[in-house]
Amino acid sequence: MPLIPVGGGRYSKGDTLAWQLRKTTGATMTWLIYLLVILLVVVVDLAVWRALDHRADQMAWERLIAGQAVQTRTFNASMTAGLPEPARRYLNFTIAQGTPLCTAVEIDMTGEIGLGSKDAPGYRDMAARQILAPPHGLVWKMKTGPIGGSDSALPDKSWTRLWLFGLIPIVRASGPDHHRSAFGRVVAEGAFWTPASLLPGEFVRWKPIDDNSARAVVTFGHFEQAVDVTVDEAGAPTMVVIRRWSNANPEQVYREQPFGGHLSGFREFGGYRLPTRVEGGNLIGTPDYFPFFKAEVSAIRFPRRVDP
Repeated sequence: MPLIPVGGGRYSKGDTLAWQLRKTTGATMTWLIYLLVILLVVVVDLAVWRALDHRADQMAWERLIAGQAVQTRTFNASMTAGLPEPARRYLNFTIAQGTPLCTAVEIDMTGEIGLGSKDAPGYRDMAARQILAPPHGLVWKMKTGPIGGSDSALPDKSWTRLWLFGLIPIVRASGPDHHRSAFGRVVAEGAFWTPASLLPGEFVRWKPIDDNSARAVVTFGHFEQAVDVTVDEAGAPTMVVIRRWSNANPEQVYREQPFGGHLSGFREFGGYRLPTRVEGGNLIGTPDYFPFFKAEVSAIRFPRRVDP
């Protein structure tokens, strides 16, 4: 084996190859360390980002509770005087005489959510909890399989934020169109679960439609949203429909289109008779109706503002 002189000494070719191998291995390890550090920084940043989203949802939730007036009034049938007859039936069915007027509810639900289309709905099991405080807003926190996140709406902003495995952001939506659309949802779901929010007053006026339907028009800030409530003979709301500002269409263009749901399974919660089964979605009442939301309510609570 030939010898290679280096600095007055003699080393074999094998020694030189071993030195080169150590040098290459050291460089590789250095790059691996760099990559691991970068990966760790990315994971930590995403975890912090997710925590900030959780915090934003919680602050919105608390803000909606804090925004409720200290309620001393109770329901009286005289509050419905002069309204269209279906509206009187609706309010007298859903609110018992003498019930404290609450316009915010916390809801626990399970069910299915369709992540596809009418032809391929892709229903997945979901669980969610929600605060609904019309006309001020809502926070809906849900989880379906590896996907979790929230829809939130406040008087000054709204957002949809979804995460995969709680670590990878997959949907981030907000802006004026989103806010207008979210307000429509607040009003529609208010007809489901907060009937006291549709008593006539500063934000609400009613119009007749027919013998079993009436329209509430809700005005709040720079938004106005009409909601059509259809009731049965007893006054139970069986269907709620709005013209919602939405891009849930093949063109993905924002425009007004039907949105709403069918209600059933009424139970009493603190003097309110409210639906525990809701099936709803886009383009209700048309051949393209896709009921992407199917919920079973397990609990309804009425949060109270706590003054210091």
